[in-house]
Amino acid sequence: MKKSPRAARKRRHARVRAKIRGTGERPRLSVFRSLNHTYAQVIDDTLGHTIASASTLDREIMADEERRTKTGAAQLVGRLIAKRAMEKGVSQVVFDRGGYKYHGRVKALAEAAREGGLVF
Repeated sequence: MKKSPRAARKRRHARVRAKIRGTGERPRLSVFRSLNHTYAQVIDDTLGHTIASASTLDREIMADEERRTKTGAAQLVGRLIAKRAMEKGVSQVVFDRGGYKYHGRVKALAEAAREGGLVF
């Protein structure tokens, strides 16, 4: 019996999360991508709070022309999450790729967040 890709991703994510913890000084930048959208959150795991979030569903991104491709939209999410995190006083994060390969949309989001000023 073949295992589902979603279950495989969940296992990979659990493996990654066993090693990564977001603290108050260095929260976790978590990435989730669905078929059509990309989501990012900056999370303090010690308190269980989301400090900042951004997704392709945000009005700022929906209005932008660059979002024609999923990768272009992921870059916009990366810039926006970096801006919002910096406004909250977060400059260093731990990157959580969510069980996805560091490739395509995930990589585009990460590089745009770095360009936006986040250090990881």
